[in-house]
Amino acid sequence: MTLFKTNRLFFLPLLLSLFSINVIVRGQALSEVIRLNQIGYYPTAAKIAVVVGTVEGPFQLMTSDLKKVVFTGTLGTARQNVISGKTTHSADFSTFTKAGTYVVVIPGLGHSYSFAIRPNVHRDVAIGALKGFYYQRASTDLPTKFAGKWARPAGHPDNHVLIHPSAASASRPEGTTISSPLGWYDAGDYNKYIVNSGITMGTLLSLYEDFPAYTKSLPGNIPESQNKLPDLLDEVLWNLRWMLTMQDPADGGVYHKLTNARFDGMIMPDSAVKDRYVVQKSITATLDFAAVMAQASRIFKPYNRELPGLADSCLSAAVNAWKWAKANPNLAYNQNAMNAKIDPDVVTGGYEDRDASDEWIWAAAELYVTTNDDTYYTAVNLFPDDKTPLPSWAKVRTLAYYTLARSAKSLTAIGKKQLPLVKRHLISMADSLIRGADKQAFQTVMGKSAKDFIWGSSAEAANQGIALLQAYRLTDAPNRRQYLHYALGNLDYLLGRNAVGYSFVTGFGSKPPMHPHHRPSVADGIDEPVPGLLSGGTNANAARQDKCAGYTTTLADEVYIDADCSYASNEIAINWNAPLVYLATALEALQSEQKLR
Repeated sequence: MTLFKTNRLFFLPLLLSLFSINVIVRGQALSEVIRLNQIGYYPTAAKIAVVVGTVEGPFQLMTSDLKKVVFTGTLGTARQNVISGKTTHSADFSTFTKAGTYVVVIPGLGHSYSFAIRPNVHRDVAIGALKGFYYQRASTDLPTKFAGKWARPAGHPDNHVLIHPSAASASRPEGTTISSPLGWYDAGDYNKYIVNSGITMGTLLSLYEDFPAYTKSLPGNIPESQNKLPDLLDEVLWNLRWMLTMQDPADGGVYHKLTNARFDGMIMPDSAVKDRYVVQKSITATLDFAAVMAQASRIFKPYNRELPGLADSCLSAAVNAWKWAKANPNLAYNQNAMNAKIDPDVVTGGYEDRDASDEWIWAAAELYVTTNDDTYYTAVNLFPDDKTPLPSWAKVRTLAYYTLARSAKSLTAIGKKQLPLVKRHLISMADSLIRGADKQAFQTVMGKSAKDFIWGSSAEAANQGIALLQAYRLTDAPNRRQYLHYALGNLDYLLGRNAVGYSFVTGFGSKPPMHPHHRPSVADGIDEPVPGLLSGGTNANAARQDKCAGYTTTLADEVYIDADCSYASNEIAINWNAPLVYLATALEALQSEQKLR
């Protein structure tokens, strides 16, 4: 009897404490300082939320109706954000694996946005990001059947595009016209750029090469969905066919861009009817084109019955572009210099790159892999130094290394001999990315340095994820799973586990961008922006670059506003969406391999 009373007295404070916590939780409001992947987590993968601020003690995982506690843990030790100096604590619930919809609760502070734990949790993001390209299509209606509430009439048929004086040649004099329809609008504007199409197409085609079986199962709900091609390749074809029209058949050179002289206002595509031009051929555009066409040739070759002659046409275009590049190696695009000499001035996106050495490497590698012709491999120095730059539109060298690595079994002797060097480049880059990431405030590779927060930082995060996945696929080392872990962490970053608490993908998550710098989203009169588009994200220099009012901080990882005037932090672009498609799709394909470390 005495023992019974003693136990009752011992447990009474604990029971009262649990009751008190439960009462507090029921009355809690949403807390913006709890940052997590607003879409969710795979059952057996890492699951981490980050709380910004000085807070200690327990956290709970609860059903989204706040009625049931399913997991209790203790917040991790304090970490200091090296950029802002702010303190964070992690809530790690990785060992909880039951499927459902949940929130993270910090008693006395509040609860997070709801999220799911389930298989295929990022499949809708992968499909939505791919569908984002459909919404960027030029020269076609987007009917309700495929575009939903974002249906719109066709814009820019581009069947009478003027030859700008800078692009004039004997066979195509100034003021004559060519037909150059199809393609994707490049970003928030209505122009089409070969250079930016280069890395975009290379990334999407690489996704197909790396994960062919899974990408064949990825539905896009596009007009071509019922044909025999994967929807990923159907979407790629829309831009590939436009790119082919940008090559001058007389000499193989490729026009730098198809553009208005000036950017349109915030109007719908069918209302944008100003004259369009193709401008000067350039070395970077031509080499990017050669690389894409060579890669496309080998990918579409198995589809010769559905697309007769396309693979051969792509390879011929690539070879002719290479020949032009060899004859014109110094013809860089310099918009200001062009405008000083020639009218009308063109003041749209320049995509200027004074150093084409990386484009030479990428084009050589793609032509070599497609043709097995060693002369392409030896035409340039594929390994000029020990650097492995993260891919961007102006730095495409590492795309060559990705291609050589994935094509290891089919390379000729000269390529196989240097495969250890390729592997060393890619593994070294991945190792440098993950080094120290576990000590960071948000425990992500993204944000280790303020230098990550550039124009288009969201694409930086996605491309870091791709680099990590390449390393994961390239090695069988016992620690290879860490690459997969941190690749997934960067997707967590993009979907909300970051210093501003946004999911940077329109239409996905509880707090996505609602006002991207994207003309159709501004002009269509619909509250929600076009979905599946990746915002450029936090940009340390955005306030200086776009002069948009509303920035409230200079902290590199927090300079972001959800405003359509903020083209330096909240625009969209095809070269940003492509790595998002790759990262989300690849992680879905690899989800069965994502076990707790």
